[in-house]
Amino acid sequence: MAKAKELREMSEDQLNFSLKEAREDLFKLKFQASTEKLDAPSSLRKMRREIARMQTILGERARAAAGKASAAGA
Repeated sequence: MAKAKELREMSEDQLNFSLKEAREDLFKLKFQASTEKLDAPSSLRKMRREIARMQTILGERARAAAGKASAAGA
């Protein structure tokens, strides 16, 4: 589980790749939870929160880029 500080230091490509992997891991965890008992049920919550952190950082970067583009055009 990566901290927000570590995620912010990643490039956008690295962050997108990590997000894709995290989504795949969440899918596997959900599948495992439905078919058998999970060792740590809290892992689902942790994974969802990590995905949300990544999406938040990507959104912040997109808004910052859009803000720079609109400021340059004005």
